[in-house]
Parts: sequence; structure tokens; C-alpha cells
Amino acid sequence: MIMSDIHIRRAGVPDARLLVPLFDGYRQFYRKPSDPGRAQSFLTERLERGEAVVFLAEAVSPVGFTLLYPLFSSVRMAPVWLLNDLFVHADFRRQGVGEELLRQAEHFAREEGAAGLELATEKENTAAKTVYERLGWTLESAFDHYSLEFSAP
Repeated sequence: MIMSDIHIRRAGVPDARLLVPLFDGYRQFYRKPSDPGRAQSFLTERLERGEAVVFLAEAVSPVGFTLLYPLFSSVRMAPVWLLNDLFVHADFRRQGVGEELLRQAEHFAREEGAAGLELATEKENTAAKTVYERLGWTLESAFDHYSLEFSAP
């Protein structure tokens, strides 16, 4: 399969069920247990409430996705989009699907008047980092990222 056989489109609420296997695979990639039921509920809620924008890459079936959340930068006094999730099925990696999903996210954010996109990935995810850097993303060195985690319900 070549990239020309793959179509990328914005997903809607009815697509939540199509996203579940990919979203569940993404979570497992980050060492979380499989939970398709919760994945469907989570995705459906985000889409129904307009809390997220999802782009879906499809061949005959879904092969990848990216999920964006809106944020605001007080310093820049502008909206920013958090590219929170990007996942491509293992059978379709290294074929440009991830790059096209990133390009679609960038196009969307620019069209929305955002000041930029942000993302985080594991330090060891060198394959993804190579793609990000090739597409012009830069590793932020001016700030240290901290988090305060709570146990999920």
C-alpha cells in the first residue's frame, strides 16, 4: 500500500467506533492495558462535546489517527493546539502516514489561527522524533515540562 491509497479526513462522532482499535493500540504502545469499552466512551465524549479534533487516516480500514486538544497561550495571547496523540498501525508505518497526519494537523491549526502546535513524546521514541524534526518541529529547550498525576477513575 502506498500513501496515495490512504485518505485523511476529520473524524466525527460516528467515527468513534472506527477509532477504537487504533486508540486502544496507541494506549498499549504506552504500556496501558487494553480497554476498548472505555476507549469508545472516551472518544465519543470528546467528539460529542467538541473537546477534541481527530484526523483519521484510512485505506480500506482505519490505519492511523491524530488527536488534537485546544489550549491557550497566555504569553502569546493566542490559541495553541496540543497534538496529544499520533498513532499509525504497525503495518502502515514508514509509508508517510504519520507525516501526512502531522501535515493535516498543522494545516488545521494554521487555518484556525493558532500560534502553533505542541506535542510531547517519550525520550526513547527516536523514530517519531526523526519525523517531527524533519517536518520542522523543534525540541523546546527554554522550558522544563512538569506534571502532577492523579490516579485515573
